Amino acid sequence: MHVPDGFIDAPTSAVTGLVAAGALAVSLRGARRELDERTAPLAGLVAAFIFAVQMLNFPVAAGTSGHLLGGALAAILVGPCTGVLCVSVVLLMQGILFADGGLTALGVNITDMALVTTVVAYAVFRGLVKVLPRGRRSVTAAAFVAALLSVPAAAVAFTLLYAVGGTTDVAIGKVATAMIGVHVLIGLGEAAITALTVGAVIAVRPDLVYGARGLRQRLKLRVNGELVDAPASAPAPVAARASRRALWITGLAASVVLAGFVSFYASADPDGLEKVARDHGIDAKAEEHAAAGSPLADYGVRDVSDARLSGGLAGVIGVGATVAAGSGVFWAVRRRRTSAAAEAR
Repeated sequence: MHVPDGFIDAPTSAVTGLVAAGALAVSLRGARRELDERTAPLAGLVAAFIFAVQMLNFPVAAGTSGHLLGGALAAILVGPCTGVLCVSVVLLMQGILFADGGLTALGVNITDMALVTTVVAYAVFRGLVKVLPRGRRSVTAAAFVAALLSVPAAAVAFTLLYAVGGTTDVAIGKVATAMIGVHVLIGLGEAAITALTVGAVIAVRPDLVYGARGLRQRLKLRVNGELVDAPASAPAPVAARASRRALWITGLAASVVLAGFVSFYASADPDGLEKVARDHGIDAKAEEHAAAGSPLADYGVRDVSDARLSGGLAGVIGVGATVAAGSGVFWAVRRRRTSAAAEAR
């Protein structure tokens, strides 16, 4: 789904750049409300995890692969506004360091992969959570459906952008049919990864899952024949801090393993957009990436001849760069919220 330079014309790319800039500005303000001292460190980790899992292309059809987009996962774990920022950080790192996704198409990619997926997924998720029974299984099930629908929604968004500003003369009906068809299949993989990850975090720290807030039912006690809310138990701050630290270390270690080792076994087939572009000629005017000379271009380290070592080093470097950039952004957002709260007093 990473759109290269040359697929969409300059005017449309410029407009989507403005849309993306506006979305990021709104998300920065919204993230102040979503992030607190518990979840701010988790947001940088979510960005790094999405980067790592995006390196794991999985086969979905003959000669076609797919990978996680991550909008649904980020929105449910850390909130929709923070989720937009998480995926945007990933796209920025991929475009600058690894020549993945065009730089002039960065607005297109943020609008499509960060904004559309996050908004659609979180809207579906919240709607399902309201009607499903309260509980962890409902959150996981809602996450599955939300992630499943977010991927074809991104395919529809790309098709609309192509209809407005595509640089090749390909019938829009063919583009829509091919893009939506293959991305429904990719959505199944996205849904499975999202549900498994959300379920794993809920199992150990449900209080850190943004989408699960407010779902916890208060314990009832019968007093004089009437049911009343039991008093909330006192928190254990030391244990909670230790648990957050353990979760963060475990998540970072998993990201490093996925990007540095498991990624070597990912499918080498082109992803959904690449396959459609190749089959229908959408890539006829594709341009060479401005960062094609990067020492990490195409997810390999220049001058390292061993393919396994080169790809693994690039993955580990990418995880490190993404967690550093993401943590920096979210630390600044959290600090701004703290400063604003202090001034309000």
